[in-house]
Amino acid sequence: MTAEIPKGPVLGQRHLQVFLLFLSITVNYIAKFNAGVAVVAMTNAETTNPDFPEYDWNEMEKSYILSSFFWGYFVTQFPGGYFCRRFGAKLTMFISTLGSALAALLIPLTVDWGGWQVYCGIRVVQGLFQGLLFPSIHAHLAAWCPVSERNRLGALANTGIECGTVLSMFLSGIIAASSMGWPGISYISCAIGVIWCILWIILAANSPSESKFISEAECSYIENSKNALKDVNAGETPKKIPVPWAAIMTSMPFWALLVARSAQSWGFSTLQAEIPSYMNGVLGMDMKSNALFSALPYFAMWCMSYIYLITSDVLLQKKILSLSAIRKTFNSLAFWVPAIGLIAVGFVGESQQTLAIVLMTANVGINAGSTIGSALNTIDLSPNHAGILMGIVNTSANIIPILTPLLVGLIVKNEDDRTEWQIVFAISAIVFGLGNLFYIVFGSTKLQPWDNENFLLSKDIQNEDCVDKKSDEKKEKLALTKMDRFTICHLIKMIKP
Repeated sequence: MTAEIPKGPVLGQRHLQVFLLFLSITVNYIAKFNAGVAVVAMTNAETTNPDFPEYDWNEMEKSYILSSFFWGYFVTQFPGGYFCRRFGAKLTMFISTLGSALAALLIPLTVDWGGWQVYCGIRVVQGLFQGLLFPSIHAHLAAWCPVSERNRLGALANTGIECGTVLSMFLSGIIAASSMGWPGISYISCAIGVIWCILWIILAANSPSESKFISEAECSYIENSKNALKDVNAGETPKKIPVPWAAIMTSMPFWALLVARSAQSWGFSTLQAEIPSYMNGVLGMDMKSNALFSALPYFAMWCMSYIYLITSDVLLQKKILSLSAIRKTFNSLAFWVPAIGLIAVGFVGESQQTLAIVLMTANVGINAGSTIGSALNTIDLSPNHAGILMGIVNTSANIIPILTPLLVGLIVKNEDDRTEWQIVFAISAIVFGLGNLFYIVFGSTKLQPWDNENFLLSKDIQNEDCVDKKSDEKKEKLALTKMDRFTICHLIKMIKP
């Protein structure tokens, strides 16, 4: 029998780090997506609290506000991967969350004199700060998660996406309708961001070896089970692992991941950002009902994320499916089922409110499988470069949400027109379908050779060996040529009488 490996306490520091990551995502997603509800409240005060200012912004101006967050968000994704390697995930995530929280405080203080343009500017700043977040989260997961627990712990941390989205839409509607009015959305967002930062500074650590609270057994268990290639013949591990850019950019599994996450971003951002407008325009719901029913699909997504998590854990533990099969199966469910549902929801009108809510709830809930399906694939491919990979992937994926609200603004000229929404949903369905097909064909969960800490050093050695080998071969050819000439001359002398 194999000796049981000591893992430390049942709930150890690795679980605390994952819980802090969950809270971080939740807090930042509240700040990220509460604009969808806030904009409706700010332009239609009668449905929330009429004691606060109301603004006459047209659909295109509202689309600019919803998309402006992503103007900044995609810019700092790639630098986020560098910063977390340079300064550590702890400091990078602290700056990311604190900056976003303080920026939220500026919205009610400045929008009255600056209008929608200032609102856009603040959202850009929030995006710039939050762009540092996910590269750091994936780097932190790679540092803290043992390989056998990586899928479970990574998925648990990422359920903060669904939790934050639900709270941003549900609580924002309640706050806007309360005595705090729509400014309260920004005040609450700022407060919870600052509280998280205090907890993070006290409890977080960049790695198990840096933690002041971890047990020796848990630290040893994590450090000894990290799934990173090590070449024992290649010398000592470099302190800073160089990034094999050429190998990454020519890796088909990496491109499959990038395409899948970009497709997910397109479909999810279209639904998420426009649900309040769709509910208000096509289904004719007031703001209080809008907040409830807008949050309902994401509550289903939050619940489904745990169902996917438990199911994948059972399938892996019982060895019913491989990790690769689980990723591709879950991603197919998360992409193709909502693609069909999006086409269906486009044919629903005001008289079919219940059916529309059921379809949207099912679409968004089933889409929760994309976290296990593809979001965690960066850590499969390369734990050493997970932050860099996430930075690249999220840069691409978050250019998409800049375009989708603008595209909706161009297509949907009348929010009450169901036909215009059909076009929006059909485009998203096509992107979902093709994106997942590419991932199925080219995606992989195998640890890539370029994850090796000494990959570039090994390549240099191989190149030197190749040069030396060619030089030796050339010398041998020259030697053989000289020998052949000597033999021929000797034979000629023997033949002559």
